[in-house]
Amino acid sequence: MAGGPNSHLKILHDDAAMQKIADIGPNRYKYFRWTPRTAWYSICYAIVVPSVVGYLAYATEGKYYMRGKRRGDVIKEF
Repeated sequence: MAGGPNSHLKILHDDAAMQKIADIGPNRYKYFRWTPRTAWYSICYAIVVPSVVGYLAYATEGKYYMRGKRRGDVIKEF
């Protein structure tokens, strides 16, 4: 047969840019560098976002009751 037994396996050529992106994904820790931008994002995701979510959860604790409601009933309990 023309091309040998494994000629059908490599019909499409690999795109170099896609190969580079695929290689960066699992090796991202090797290319990470602390900059002011990455430090700001880290602070926001590690401190600010959980603080805001925690405050909203604490502020609305016990105010809403979602179970056992029927159509037309209000969900507020205060």
